Amino acid sequence: MNRLDAWLDGRKGWLTAFVAGIVSATAFAPIGLWPLGPLAFVILLLGIERASGWKRAMILGWWFGLGQFLLGLNWIATAFTYQDAMPAGLGWVGVLLLSLYLAVYPALAALAARSIGRERPFALVAALAGSWAIGEMLRGFMFTGFAWNPMGVALVETPWRMASAWIGTYGLSALAVVLGGIVYLSIKREFLPAFLGVALAGVLLLLPPSKALPSPTVPMTVVQPNIDQADKWRPGFDAVAAERLLALSNAGRDEGPRLILWPEAAVVDPLTDERRFAAGATAYERSRAARALDEDDILITGGLAVQSPDGISVGGATNSVFVIEPGGKVSGRYDKAHLVPYGEYLPMRSILEPLGLSRLAPGAFDFSAGPGPRNLEVKGVGPVGMQVCYEIIFPGAVVDPGERPRFIFNPSNDAWFGRFGPPQHLAQARLRAAEEGLPLVRATPTGISAVIDADGRLLDSLGWREQGVIDANLPAMRAPTLFSRFGNLLSLALALILCGLGVALGRRPR
Repeated sequence: MNRLDAWLDGRKGWLTAFVAGIVSATAFAPIGLWPLGPLAFVILLLGIERASGWKRAMILGWWFGLGQFLLGLNWIATAFTYQDAMPAGLGWVGVLLLSLYLAVYPALAALAARSIGRERPFALVAALAGSWAIGEMLRGFMFTGFAWNPMGVALVETPWRMASAWIGTYGLSALAVVLGGIVYLSIKREFLPAFLGVALAGVLLLLPPSKALPSPTVPMTVVQPNIDQADKWRPGFDAVAAERLLALSNAGRDEGPRLILWPEAAVVDPLTDERRFAAGATAYERSRAARALDEDDILITGGLAVQSPDGISVGGATNSVFVIEPGGKVSGRYDKAHLVPYGEYLPMRSILEPLGLSRLAPGAFDFSAGPGPRNLEVKGVGPVGMQVCYEIIFPGAVVDPGERPRFIFNPSNDAWFGRFGPPQHLAQARLRAAEEGLPLVRATPTGISAVIDADGRLLDSLGWREQGVIDANLPAMRAPTLFSRFGNLLSLALALILCGLGVALGRRPR
């Protein structure tokens, strides 16, 4: 311990916290060394314990967060290589700037833990677990929110994934800290509190799932065309993409009705356009997409809708999902609500555009936001929940509050997020399925497309940069989970209980 103590003091302590944060990020996909996530918190707990005051604890938490986000969000740098108007070198600058901001939330969690836990190890563990979960909730809300990679996602490959139906993803984040706290308490020879931590982790393993519901068989085909982001918007490539989508959709076709699922913006030319002269072009695009359909088939695809205030000029566009029936009839449309800053719209455009900054996705105007989670009624299936790409990362905000869907469809475009982004995106989608007790289907252009059951298990998938289809029956849904009823209030309640426990224990004399 003496050698470790030396690395926790002075400026070495900042470096140690930074390295521990990097280690914690290896718990996320695609590296997936999940035990290293909780173990990294042992170092943070030891550092906070030794901190001379609240400022020192806050700095250690900030360095820990910086390390975690720099590694975990490295995929953002890849996005800059697909936009000619933005220098590729800005990618890592963007990752650094975002990480500098996001590290504030771990810093606040460490500050709260030091203030509450003081010098009692058990109180410190409880306070950090609760404040870490609260910090992640704030991160998912402030400034439109960035809920990517909460610590609980590291547990998606463990049996604790099922506990998300009871305590949510942020509750799993608190559990990850507690798991590290068990090791920390053992080092401090606080064996009774360590045993209580083990008991809490064990109880969460034993929580039963909600009842499986009888569900009719729905055959479906998920199409992954392996269309690179560099090709997607290239002039004339729309015809190549259309033929590839159609060929894959029709390959190995079986008799009987099917639900065919295409990725986000699979059709790059507008499927609806409010400009009067565009009616013929949109009708052609819809009829071309409908060539994938037999008489009783239904296609759900990502596409664009162009808005016009006067029927002539372009007023904006939406990133949408369309339900298309044979003949090209559109029977439903969902407009993405939670847009990606700098990806689908440029904040403060009037200031940033003259400085040479632009959206990372091609386009001269910003997308308009839809009204929020909504179902689309699909013949032969029932209500289907829609969450386009980035929207799926927000716990408690993925299901229409007015009606529980048969499943969640998550068309995405991860083609520009390198090797780290797609598996991290998939892991978060799996937790949404487990939280809500609903099957979830992902369709992406370059992977990872997947069929996920109502327990968050990966039933079938297509790997990164792989072309193909998934032919499967839609998994059964479960009865509403506790999380589906109360959402993040459950995570918040657990976090407040842990913080309250830390306050109560921190005031007791040794």
